[in-house]
Formats: sequence, C-alpha cells, structure tokens
Amino acid sequence: MKKTYKIDVDCANCANKMEAAANKTEGVKEAVVSFMTLKMKVEFEDGAVPGEVMERVRENCRKVEDDCEIFL
Repeated sequence: MKKTYKIDVDCANCANKMEAAANKTEGVKEAVVSFMTLKMKVEFEDGAVPGEVMERVRENCRKVEDDCEIFL
C-alpha cells in the first residue's frame, strides 16, 4: 500500500534527514520525501497498519529534525 502525506520542513537537507529516518522505520518498505512539493510518499510493508507506522515515522523524523511535521 502506498500513501502520500503533506509535510512541513525548512530545507532540503532536513527533508533528506526525514527521508532517511522514515526509511529506517519498521513497517516502511520505501519512503521518498520531496522538499519541492512538501510531500512524503510512503510504501508500507505487507500487513503494516499505516496509522501506527506513521506515528513511529513522525517520532523518528522528529529525532533528526525536531521542528518537522507530517500531517496524518
């Protein structure tokens, strides 16, 4: 399953940090962050519950960029 989320991030480097953190999150098969469109596209692993996974993604992203936001 793939979903797209709107994000708020200050710079391209921060977006790269968010992408790396999201890709390390359990339940995420692949995440791609676009600073230009302020969107995060996430492909979930089979059987993953998107809402639960995205809460962990948000937590992980805030560890590397504390003022980022993912609108769920």
